[in-house]
Amino acid sequence: MPQREYNIAIVGATGAVGKAMREMLAQSSIAVSELRLMATERSKGMEYTFRDTTIAVEEITPLRLEGLDFVLFGAGGEVSKRWAPHAVSCGAVCVDNSSAYRMDPSVPLIVPEVNAHRLADHRGIVANPNCSTIQMLVALKPLHDRYRIQRLIVSTYQSVSGAGDKAIEETIAQTKAYLQGQSIDPAVLPVASLPIKHPIAFNVIPQIDAFGAHGYTLEEHKMINETHKIFEDDTIGIAATCIRVPVLNSHSESVYIQCAQDIVLEEVYALLHQAPGVVVVDAPDSQQYPMPIEATGHKAVFVGRVRPDLTDSRGLHLWIVSDNLLKGAAWNAVQIIETLIHPSTGALSTVRGVNP
Repeated sequence: MPQREYNIAIVGATGAVGKAMREMLAQSSIAVSELRLMATERSKGMEYTFRDTTIAVEEITPLRLEGLDFVLFGAGGEVSKRWAPHAVSCGAVCVDNSSAYRMDPSVPLIVPEVNAHRLADHRGIVANPNCSTIQMLVALKPLHDRYRIQRLIVSTYQSVSGAGDKAIEETIAQTKAYLQGQSIDPAVLPVASLPIKHPIAFNVIPQIDAFGAHGYTLEEHKMINETHKIFEDDTIGIAATCIRVPVLNSHSESVYIQCAQDIVLEEVYALLHQAPGVVVVDAPDSQQYPMPIEATGHKAVFVGRVRPDLTDSRGLHLWIVSDNLLKGAAWNAVQIIETLIHPSTGALSTVRGVNP
């Protein structure tokens, strides 16, 4: 029987996530009959290649959202809130990378390796989690299943690509200016919409997104709330500190978990080696551990520096690194579509064979 082909659109096709979505879709097993690349009017006419076909970017319109099977949204929450309901009314399933629908009780928040079964609950919109949440939970899922995590403390070291193309450009420009002894006038980070800016070149900024309740940033609240929703366990005590570092791509995380049972290190390694989407890089004697420069361009979640807590037999430390534009955004979204198309095998058959 011939494989069914699908009509798909990418909204926000010219941004960092949108470009990665196009690349991941091209590498996927999905048969695409038509791909529509959509953005704002100022990007209209830009051209990109998809599987040897050149496609011009078009402006988002109600008419062009008709006749689609899937729509990938990578353009921000306001765009998703405006256009996703219309796409759903036209018969499409929308996978949204923004935070617009993540905590909506009626919208499943999906990491295919973790909670693909929740896709059965969708009503036309599926939410893609925060990039930092995705990579952390891919690594922690087998450990939570075996030992039940009671407390989780995470400190992130997030690359500037998480703030978009302008943040990447600013980091490169600031680095060149700093090395040449020129003044630096930051304009993007830590938060583009806030008036105060800080340099990122040769610096570390302990703020990602605006500050919210109890002195936590919205990014930190996202990691806490999304972990509870995806793991379906509000009893886990979670503390998050999210930091922006002068790395162009791929996020790193120092994670500590405290479990309900004593942890057996050999079993932890076995669980991680068997986990879909996880690649273990952990050989301290030869200084082998995950690093963002090596994770960039790969779909896997890399785990290393796995070691027991020296004062608590139920505690474990891990170092988790992944490409935030791929597994943290575009690849996870494409995996969701693959799983919807092939629910019996779906994305899991793809990610089990991931190579570093």
